[in-house]
Amino acid sequence: MRTDYHVHTERGPYTVEWLENFIRVAAANGVGELGISEHGYRFAQTRPLFANAWTDERRTEDMDEYMQMFKDAKKAGHNVKFGLELDYIPGRDSDLREFIKSYPFDYVIGSIHWLGDFGFDLAVNLSEWDKREVKDVYQEYFEIMMQLSDSRMFDFVGHPDVIKVFGHEPEDAVFLQGWYERLAKSFAVNQQVIEVSTAGWRKPVNKVYPAPDFLQACYAQHVPIVLNSDAHRPEDVGADYDRAVEYIRSVGYTHIVTFDQHKRTSVPLT
Repeated sequence: MRTDYHVHTERGPYTVEWLENFIRVAAANGVGELGISEHGYRFAQTRPLFANAWTDERRTEDMDEYMQMFKDAKKAGHNVKFGLELDYIPGRDSDLREFIKSYPFDYVIGSIHWLGDFGFDLAVNLSEWDKREVKDVYQEYFEIMMQLSDSRMFDFVGHPDVIKVFGHEPEDAVFLQGWYERLAKSFAVNQQVIEVSTAGWRKPVNKVYPAPDFLQACYAQHVPIVLNSDAHRPEDVGADYDRAVEYIRSVGYTHIVTFDQHKRTSVPLT
């Protein structure tokens, strides 16, 4: 089994016809279970959860129309999982929980893209990195990741070290390893699943998420994983999966997790 639950169809309409482009590539790349997880900030219904000028410019969609795409896909004979990627914002746990409960999701991804008003993975904000100490940025990111883990509200953690997306990485290996081990223990205690994402190989950093030492720390704590591409185009569904499977197995993992109505099942990785 190979999965791809981190897929965005945002470059086209929420229709079965557009979705079928992703389904075809998934089948060609050996993806046995496909899920779509649009960015939460695109929907009018999520504005009370998190909003700023950047997200408001892109908040053009309706959740009910998005959900209808999955209903229509099922009628057309496609089994595509209904997901969403939500930004974890400290202090909004109650509102996030209520929103997650309000739709029949198969899974919800918890990700961090914002440190206050700093969207650290946006090219438009790249110069902001020059104004900050890299180690301080990582410290803040990892502290919020701990809060995300403790919340236990998400089905899995998206790209756990996406903070390195533009290639900014602390030189202090002890600092990083300490956080990797601390987070791995938190994920284990909180029964979290983390994603192994091939998207990093398509980003400026050109490295998989999470880093080998991070994934090894998670394996040592028996933290389950899910395999994803974070595709934003049909052609990226299942991208670099042979390479990813080799990477995952080199750490020691033999199983990944599948989701259905928030229920997870461990299945052999093939």
